[in-house]
Amino acid sequence: MNSKDTTGAIGVFDSGYGGLTVLEGLRKALPQYDYIYLGDNARAPYGVRSFEIVYRFTLEAVQYLFDMGCPLVILGCNTASAKALRTIQQNDIPVMADPTRRVLGVIRPTVERLGELSHTGHIGVFGTPGTILSRSYDMEVAKLYPDFTVTGHACPMWVPLVENREADSPGADYFVRQEIERLFEKDPLIDTVILGCTHYPLLLPKIRKYLPEGVTAVRQGEITGSSLNDYLHRHPEMEQRLSRGASCRYLTTESARRFSEMASVFLDMPVEAEHILLG
Repeated sequence: MNSKDTTGAIGVFDSGYGGLTVLEGLRKALPQYDYIYLGDNARAPYGVRSFEIVYRFTLEAVQYLFDMGCPLVILGCNTASAKALRTIQQNDIPVMADPTRRVLGVIRPTVERLGELSHTGHIGVFGTPGTILSRSYDMEVAKLYPDFTVTGHACPMWVPLVENREADSPGADYFVRQEIERLFEKDPLIDTVILGCTHYPLLLPKIRKYLPEGVTAVRQGEITGSSLNDYLHRHPEMEQRLSRGASCRYLTTESARRFSEMASVFLDMPVEAEHILLG
């Protein structure tokens, strides 16, 4: 049977836990489908790695999810979306056994929403060093909104705060306030801030506490869910290939027990993970 005649889950890939916030947004928008989440926790973080390494690791994960029957994979990771997505889409998928499978990212859907959110045309981006250095948001915004100004700011302490379960601690206030102040010192006209790392929504209460009045913080999970819904309406041939069982499997390249414990922090529900190997 041709692989296009079978159905499979939507794959969601992240270097670790942050993509769980994207998965949550997808499942809220499209709860009827099956999902497989893959976190490459053993090799995280990706944010400080080179383009070549991030590309290789991401391609291995995408191929793994394809081999599990996923016809569609979402890169729920800003670093992977910035450093690997385009090469996989343009160079790798066309020469695969089934070139009709698709990989989508989180950057483009986020940028597409800026036109309706920003009034000043001044956009701030909080992200990992890798995402900010890639200038992917700058390039995507320039394509769609050439008159907009983008100011990126790396927040290297924010991910460790989340993963060490300090997001709600008083100590987190210092690091959140500090980075917000530094961003707005660069451009006081910013009225829309992209949380360009999927860990950052867990810091949202503190981020909103210190953002200037009237500034919008953009979370990627709900945007990605809405964007995928639109995509499937525009591509019924892909929608027909997705299995509908409302199930979700969780895979990790690190300790399954640790992943389950951390995932419950991100999703506020019990999670049972399976250990796999990549590479």
